[in-house]
Amino acid sequence: MLNAISNTSPLLYLYRIEGIEWLPELFGEIWVPAAVKAELQDGRNKGYDVPDPKNFSWLKTVNPKVQSSEWLSLDLGPGELAAMSLALENPQYVVLLDDMLARRTARAAGLQVWGTLKVLLETKSRGFIKKVEPYVERLISAGMWITDDVKQRILVLAEEKD
Repeated sequence: MLNAISNTSPLLYLYRIEGIEWLPELFGEIWVPAAVKAELQDGRNKGYDVPDPKNFSWLKTVNPKVQSSEWLSLDLGPGELAAMSLALENPQYVVLLDDMLARRTARAAGLQVWGTLKVLLETKSRGFIKKVEPYVERLISAGMWITDDVKQRILVLAEEKD
């Protein structure tokens, strides 16, 4: 079974579509750096509906030993930088990222990257959900920016559209 390191947005969006509990079904271990927990706490402090990592016993806080300095000039948040740095130290882990720049950077570094939409596809392929489309619609309603082209490609991959 694969293990994962998550940034903030996959946790946030899966929580908002009531799918966060799929993560321990898909992965043996799920790590989050303290920077991700801090971003979630900041959201809660501002009154946003975000998950509280304390409520998910399967989330383990693990920090990178070193922050990759070449990424500091990029327009990435502290959670993304910490998750990607931790994934560099543990390349056998999947890194969960939604931000396009973070995803491209992580892939260029040779990391295995999944986004929230990939989690949906895997969830369907394992029989946890019957259709991806309602969850894609819920992600859009929850504030995730998904272009119509990306939506159509996901539905084709999910075999819900030709």
